[in-house]
Amino acid sequence: MYYMKLDRSPQLEPVQIMKMEKDDKKSKTDKPTPSIRFHDVAGLEEVKEELVEIIDFIKNPEKYYKMGAKIPKGVLFHGPPGTGKTLLAQAIAGETASAFFPASGSEFVEKYVGVGAKRVRTLFEKAKKESPSVIFIDEIDAIGAKRSTESNNEKDQTLNQLLIEMDGFHSEQTVIVIGATNRIDLLDDALLRPGRFDRHMFIGNPDVKAREEILKVHIQNKPIDALVDIKKLAKRTHGMSGAHLSNIANEAAILAVRNNKKQIGIDEFNQAIEKVVAGLQRKNAVVIEKEKRTVSFHEAGHALLGKLLNTDSVSKISIVPRGEALGYVLYSPEEDRYLITTKELKNKIQVLLGGRAAEQLIFGEVSTGARDDLKKANSIAYQMVCEYGMSNLVNRVFDISLIKNCYSMIDGEIKNIIDECYINSISKLETNLDLLNRVSSELYEKETLTGEELDLIIKDFENKPECCFAT
Repeated sequence: MYYMKLDRSPQLEPVQIMKMEKDDKKSKTDKPTPSIRFHDVAGLEEVKEELVEIIDFIKNPEKYYKMGAKIPKGVLFHGPPGTGKTLLAQAIAGETASAFFPASGSEFVEKYVGVGAKRVRTLFEKAKKESPSVIFIDEIDAIGAKRSTESNNEKDQTLNQLLIEMDGFHSEQTVIVIGATNRIDLLDDALLRPGRFDRHMFIGNPDVKAREEILKVHIQNKPIDALVDIKKLAKRTHGMSGAHLSNIANEAAILAVRNNKKQIGIDEFNQAIEKVVAGLQRKNAVVIEKEKRTVSFHEAGHALLGKLLNTDSVSKISIVPRGEALGYVLYSPEEDRYLITTKELKNKIQVLLGGRAAEQLIFGEVSTGARDDLKKANSIAYQMVCEYGMSNLVNRVFDISLIKNCYSMIDGEIKNIIDECYINSISKLETNLDLLNRVSSELYEKETLTGEELDLIIKDFENKPECCFAT
């Protein structure tokens, strides 16, 4: 995208203690069983299969006790935000008709020593009384972070109390603790061990089939135009979470109302995707001609390198400002990928640097427009060096705690990758300079090009005898 320039904890007084206890009693209302069921959770079939045993254990504990089996005390959901961790916890409680006790890790964090531990005790006491029950602690890393000599005394006491409570269940009490976090690497080892969180389940972003199922769930109560192809929408939303897909369906419905339509059409879905990916369109933004020309070359550089290197398919190029960006290119991968080679990662970096390379090639200087591109390119290069062993250091990887001791060596390898990719980007665009000018000119005039229009421009260019498309 092209961007614009742009000590010791105090002790409680008796009165304060009484007030907090009074507030806690006020908040102790009965927790109803959630109405969410597994059929409301789309796209997580493997995870749901794993959870069936726990649900059966809660419903029919006797047959497991006869075999000497113990119910898993805790399940830890970890993964990126918006992937359905909270929804799964609600579904477990809903399927088993268990009392549901949701809490956030931050609710147990207080500056007064002992308050957090007391809240943990209160939560577990009530869950035991309401057995069978499900305790759900969202963002559990707020209280479950690794302890050290510099740890906060109140946080340590709260974590210790949580560990004690998770150890203290009696066999006849059917209480399941479900934790959710985006950062499992921050959690204390004592919390992660079997006997506390017996099962760790990664909840990642959905694949194309799962995205299709999730979209179907979110549109089932909406009037959808018959021409809307859910499979194509699922392909266009690569890398998005369930929360993103829910937002897209809702934004499309709002746009249909705004446009006085009786059904939600493909145009509304396309606009909703752009809004989620690139931000709100700025209709009144005034872009001077010089900047508009720079942006058109910048975005043409991205798109053309994407075609030259055969990376993700281009679905749209635009120089209409959205959010902070003055222009953007939308990609729609042909398929979900789980393994990426060194060459493919370097190709991605070349595409990211394509906008800056086009500016350098055409204007002899670069602008501030590549800010976000540079962040993404350097992030990929950092992962190649520190996590994937894809540098001149070969099979070496670096834990985050070791990076500062090897910073100069790592920085040198990142620089080598970025410099190599940038030189290749300039070289490839220079070889196809006439085509770059053609794409930029079309984009400047029309302001928006679809992937099909870009293909036609390249095909027409290739058919001219004096031109060639060099990869």
